[in-house]
Amino acid sequence: MLIPISLGSYSNQTSTAAITTVPAVMTGFYVNSTGGTGTLVFRDGGASGTGTTVSGTITPVIGWHFFPVSFSKTIHVTIANTIDVTFVFNSVPVT
Repeated sequence: MLIPISLGSYSNQTSTAAITTVPAVMTGFYVNSTGGTGTLVFRDGGASGTGTTVSGTITPVIGWHFFPVSFSKTIHVTIANTIDVTFVFNSVPVT
């Protein structure tokens, strides 16, 4: 059985940040460490709540989280509390 593997760029973050500055497709994210109360909220574009909310508040555990979502503007993540996350994504060519 063949298993498709998605490859991409990465961004490691511990606080609120723009993951990309262009449209992109996220493959998922890996939680490297968390104090148990670390949370993520994804937005399409903008910062500080100005982009379209893509997810509710996620409180992930350590490990890989498959999150295949297309972002038409940019990937922005709001991070609260103690968490270290590596995001995997692919930029989308603008046509």
